[in-house]
Amino acid sequence: MNDDWTIGIIGGSGLYAIDALENAEWRRVETPWGEPSDELLFGSIGGVKLVFLPRHGRGHRIAPSELNARANIDALKRAGCTDILAISSIGSLREELPPGNFVVVDQFIDRTVARVSSFFGTGMVAHVSMAEPVCPRLSAFAAEAVNAAGGTVAKGATYLAMEGPQFSSRAESLLYRQWGADVIGMTAMPEAKLAREAELPYALIGMVTDYDCWREEEHHVEVSEVIAQMGANGAIARQAVAAFIAALPERRTPSPLDTVLDAALITAPEVRDPALLAKLDAVMGRVLR
Repeated sequence: MNDDWTIGIIGGSGLYAIDALENAEWRRVETPWGEPSDELLFGSIGGVKLVFLPRHGRGHRIAPSELNARANIDALKRAGCTDILAISSIGSLREELPPGNFVVVDQFIDRTVARVSSFFGTGMVAHVSMAEPVCPRLSAFAAEAVNAAGGTVAKGATYLAMEGPQFSSRAESLLYRQWGADVIGMTAMPEAKLAREAELPYALIGMVTDYDCWREEEHHVEVSEVIAQMGANGAIARQAVAAFIAALPERRTPSPLDTVLDAALITAPEVRDPALLAKLDAVMGRVLR
């Protein structure tokens, strides 16, 4: 069994300029689910393989609702990734999580409505558990990496995934606070669900850019301030990626998330759709062999 790490990084503009990345090379990866957001950047840090995917494409050209999350996760799986670290800009729904802080997310509330959220369907049905939607091992490494990069990080938060692309109304923002959500964003779902279906342990570092619009004494969020805070957060985020990779154990021990499909497949083998199985060659290839 291969015990090497290959870390998939899903992030935004600027993260591909990681100074420590060695032998960097952009490559196109084709998937049966369509085009990923961009080419993938292959490289390494200290002998650990890394594959970076700009979530919205270089130049931030793809809107949240139009992201092909299935192609993105499938491409990272085909590229040999063993684990995924996602980095995303978020709004804060809590006073104690101000702009400039970082958050390692541990739960999600999915309020997206216009996105395909599964690799599976008629002809090959599967139900994976999302009770604990992130990998605790990766999340712990991620929090330590932000600290090492000089950032202020909160461990454990509930992420409200909204459809967008518009920002929340004040009524929505206040409602999400009542639900117990701590931060809000537009991209973590169905990304985290699809990573789980692909047996890829997943962790998310959120970079707080704004307070959404629940604070009545403060003006509502605008793109200009989000961009400005993203720039301020970017240097720490890039350093955190390098620190995350450098701090990984030399060998990757198995994760329970590596084999979640063993308890998720429900369609009887004799009635499985060959065409759908062909598209699932990367996602569920382990259990088809």
